[in-house]
Amino acid sequence: MTAGALLVSLTGCVTVHGESAVVPALSKAEAAKVLTSFVAKNNRANTAYDARLNATIESGALGAIDQAGLKSRKEIDPKGNPDYKPLKLSDTRYLIPEQAGWPKFFVTDSRSNRKGQGRWLFVFQRDRADGPWKASYLAVVGPDEMPRFTRDEQGHVKAVPVGGASGLTVAPDRLSERYTRYLQEGSGTDFAPGPHTSELREKREKALKRTSVRNEFADQTAQPPQFAPFGLRTKDGGALVFFTSHHHHKQTLPRGYKPQIKDPLVKALMSGSPKQSVTFERVSEQAVTVPGKRKQGKVTFLSRIEGLTAARGS
Repeated sequence: MTAGALLVSLTGCVTVHGESAVVPALSKAEAAKVLTSFVAKNNRANTAYDARLNATIESGALGAIDQAGLKSRKEIDPKGNPDYKPLKLSDTRYLIPEQAGWPKFFVTDSRSNRKGQGRWLFVFQRDRADGPWKASYLAVVGPDEMPRFTRDEQGHVKAVPVGGASGLTVAPDRLSERYTRYLQEGSGTDFAPGPHTSELREKREKALKRTSVRNEFADQTAQPPQFAPFGLRTKDGGALVFFTSHHHHKQTLPRGYKPQIKDPLVKALMSGSPKQSVTFERVSEQAVTVPGKRKQGKVTFLSRIEGLTAARGS
């Protein structure tokens, strides 16, 4: 039964739609159809560099990253990429929670035909009863890092409330704020050390010390409804959470020197004239494990995908 179907309550009264009733986001068969259609259109969009087609199947962080990439590639090569290797997904399991209200979401966990990578997790969300399902996150997670999820008697995974009722050390709707503040200030003890936390800050510190160019970094919280976080409860009482963040990097050369932008993909996204400085705007999508409040531990990154969405010269 779909999320939009009418349900009969225990009292025999008819209740509504999914706004208040707790129902599965969709059936496994429906989820399989969503994924099949997504892969087919995704392959067409990547072959033709068609950002408009991509916008019919992707939203959120994934859509922002991919649509900017397709736009820049289309400008460089209007004929597209006839040599594109179509994406194929196999061995898929469907992680479907029961939910009330909107947006609703589900997650697919698949093996891809891209070599040397882990499992591909897509988050699909639907913002209203008659709206389309769109992929808003992609995470690539090593098989050995995949969390074990809590399930009910029907096999449905459990969605985590995004606010204070999440029972997590950091609520999903606070992760973007906490992460960007950590990158900006180094404050807080929420995050485990690693390439996307402590090591990223170390790289920035080195860049800030360069004398040949002035580097400035600004990190911003991503806001719903466009960039909604989603979480699934794990067996250890924590959760796997997907969230978004924004990152700006400004490079300024000494007076009399002009930035040389050699990457054609960057040039294709450039606005303004880079007379002395360039600001790179990026969107980042993260998949992290967050411990429950009763457990000791830190937020750990399983996947982080960052993409350039705009560049401004000045």
